[in-house]
Formats: sequence, structure tokens, C-alpha cells
Amino acid sequence: MASPAPRPITIAILAMGGEGGGVLAEWIVDLAEHAGYIAQMTSVPGVAQRTGATNYYVELFPKTATSSNSGPPVLGLTPVAGDVDIVIASELMEAGRAVQRGLVTPDRTTFIVSTNRVYAMTEKIAIADGRVDSGALLEGCRTAAKRLISGDMAQLAESTGSMISSVLFGALAGANVLPIQRMAFEAAIRRGGVGVKESVAAFNAGFAAATDGVPANAAEPLATHVSAPLAPLMAEAAAYPEQARMYIRAGIERTADYQDATYARDYLARLKPVAETERKYGNGSGLLLAETARELALGMSYEDTVRVAELKIRPARFERVRQEVQIADGQILEIAEFFHPRVQEIADTLPAGLGRWLLASGWPRRLLERLTTKGKVLKTSSVSGFLMLYFVASLKPTRRRSLRFQNEQAFLDAWLRKILDVAQTNYALAVEIALTRTLVKGYSDTHERGRERYDVLMQLLPRLMELPDPAGALAKLRKAALADDTGAALSSAIKDIRPLAQAAE
Repeated sequence: MASPAPRPITIAILAMGGEGGGVLAEWIVDLAEHAGYIAQMTSVPGVAQRTGATNYYVELFPKTATSSNSGPPVLGLTPVAGDVDIVIASELMEAGRAVQRGLVTPDRTTFIVSTNRVYAMTEKIAIADGRVDSGALLEGCRTAAKRLISGDMAQLAESTGSMISSVLFGALAGANVLPIQRMAFEAAIRRGGVGVKESVAAFNAGFAAATDGVPANAAEPLATHVSAPLAPLMAEAAAYPEQARMYIRAGIERTADYQDATYARDYLARLKPVAETERKYGNGSGLLLAETARELALGMSYEDTVRVAELKIRPARFERVRQEVQIADGQILEIAEFFHPRVQEIADTLPAGLGRWLLASGWPRRLLERLTTKGKVLKTSSVSGFLMLYFVASLKPTRRRSLRFQNEQAFLDAWLRKILDVAQTNYALAVEIALTRTLVKGYSDTHERGRERYDVLMQLLPRLMELPDPAGALAKLRKAALADDTGAALSSAIKDIRPLAQAAE
């Protein structure tokens, strides 16, 4: 029987702009050509999900398999489903798309995946938590591939001061799927002549990740420090059940950062009756206390004009933006912010009495509406823009006297009372009421829509409590309220619930 015809080694690379995917593909081509292969690379840019995403495809054919009679081989330009030997993905969602396209198969493909996430636009704009389950994505990759090599390659790149492409190149070498020695890979990097020291360090980290696994402490963890005013509060948090402790500690830090340590103590004081209710009426899961602790912290740190201004002028934000745009030393960075405050947000920032007067006034309100119709663009990187936001952020000590503060605290107190009352007779329903506060978030129109939907569900609560499974019914309505920003899904779900409630009467 004649031996099968030689076939090329096929490699698909799925990367995003700025990650060096093209450099990685060029290194593979250079590596192969110096090792006696005919190499061909093509690239297809794509902007369907995130601007800059590009797929690279490389085919390698050994020169020893060619003959003088057959001529050079004909190599493919794009990857074919079911016929790719090596797939390299620089991000977990890109890996999922490779599986979806059929590029990864259990009989052939070695799959090298970085588990870091760069969220897609559909995940970011979702009303609720729109993130795809990373665990499920990774498990799908593992099931689809013949062999999976995975780890946070972006973290390794950051810890070595290089690009993720260098780490992935090292992982390719460590996977030992190409019949080429490790030193040849390093030689390809050195021939590139740019950032060689950092690239080699990242290559070594990627090689170790493929052979030994990505260490849990690949990057040095940030040192945790609890300020002196928060130390007693953190000690109190340690006494709470383990299921809720993580949320309570995070809530203390969040509310203290939002306002001050006294506000964080108020947070703990509000949780004490919930903890007592959990102890008396709970089912051992600790779910009511955990969910209430999480939602209470979010509710107490609502987004107002003071908070938005404070976050936009923090040094950490300027540094993060500089890193994201990869600005070089000596380059000038300008940051423009678009603000469109409504009269309601301005009144909310004022002392309660003055804010109510403004909302009920005649010509003062109409004048302010005309002045704020078009919004304003501020450059926070300029002195004038920074100082304007600094002034708004400096109103933080006056927040407790503001109209918004009074309204939000009254809402949270009513929400907590409802949770405590319902928990005495229906623990599962009380948990769902705690979760329903998720609808109320953001600011401006987003906040108002969420509050309106929350009020609708609470008005339906007496009818829901007459159903055989009120907790399940409320959960269904809550998910419908988060399904879209038009309210169509919620209206449809309410129509489905009402006949059941009427039948139960």
C-alpha cells in the first residue's frame, strides 16, 4: 500500500489588536523557514465583536517532502473546519469562537488558550450581568480539543513586561507539537531584533506554562491593607457566617470608600437584623444574609454626580487609561468626558430642601433645563476640566444632607423591612426580594427605569404570595425585567403570571 501523501502542518491564531498576533505569526513563519519548511501566512481582520480582532493562518510544509517532478505544494489561505492541527487563542471568548467555527477537533487539534477575558460588547451592554460563564467556555474548549494547554497568558505577559504573543510563542514551543528544538524558537525572537530581552523572558514563562502549568502566583499579588478606622469593622465581619463574610468585607470597603468609616459602620448596623433573621428562619444556606449584604453595599454606594466626578479624577484612572492606550513616554494624552446632567441629578446633589424647591419651581427649573439640554464635554486632562470635577467631588462631605441621599436611604430601609417581614413566613421569597434590588442601578434614565420596574414587582407581591411558588414567580419576573430595556419581556411575563394568581384566589 502506498504511503499517504504528506500534508502541511496547519496553525490558526485568533488574536485582538495590540496583542502582537501578527508578530507571533511572523515568528512562526521565520522559525519554520529556518527549519526547512515552506511557510505561508494569511490574515483576515474582523470587527464583528471587538474592533481589531484578527485571525491569522499559517501552513508549514516540509521541503524534504517535495520532489523535482511535483513542484511546490499548494497551500491553503484559510483554516478549514476539522483540519487544523494547532489553534492558538489570545483570549477565552476568541477560543470559544474557534470551537464554534469547528476549527478545534478532538482527533487532531492541540489548543493553546489564554484564559484572560476581554469582554465583548454584548456582554458589556447587557442590563444584568451579561458575562459568559468562563468556566463553561473553558470546559467546552477542553471537550473539543485533543489536547488543551490553558492559563492566564496575559498575566504572564504583564509580569514579564512583554506582549502576550511572546508567551503564546513559548507555549507553542513547550507544547512540543512542532518538530523543532526550543533554541530555534528563541533564535526566531532574536532575529526579530525588537524587545528581545522582554520577549525572551515572556517566551520562557510561556514555555514553562505549557510544560509545568501556569503557576497560581504568576504575578505578585497586591498587598492587602486595611486602614486603622476599618480594622474594628473587619473584625466584626469575621464573626458573620462564612457564606456572607466575603460580601460583608467587600461591602465595608466599598461603603467606606464611597463615603467614610462611619458610613461603613451604618452598613454593618443595617445587616445585624438580617443576620438575626437568617439565624431564626434560615435554611442553613446563609443565602439571605449574603445576597442582602451584597445588594445593600451596592445600594448604599449609588452613583450620583459626586461619585462619578470622584472616580473620573482619581490618579488610578489616569494611569489605567495610559496603560490601555499604550502611550509612550513624552506623548501627550487628552481625555474628554461627555456630561449631560439633568435637572433631577442637579437637584439630587443639593441639600434636600433646596433640591425639592428646584424640582417644584417654575422659571428656575425651565432655565436650568435650557442650559443643560446639549450637555458638555470636559477634558479632565486639562486644568480647567479637572478643577470643575474636583469641585463636584469635593461635595462628598455634604452628601448626607442631599436630596438623593435621603431618597435612597428611605428606599433601602423600606426594602430591608420587606425582606425581614417576608422571611418570617417564606425564606425563599425573602431571598428573591433581596435580589430584586438588582433592578435599581446606574443613574439618570437607567436608574429611573429600574426603580419603576422594582415598584411594579413589589406591587404584585401580594398576588405572588398567593401562588404555590411565589419565589419562583418573582424570580421569573425579575429575569424578565432584566431581559430588555423596553419592558416588553416584563409585560409579557406579568400577563402569564396574572391568570395564575387569579386562579389561586
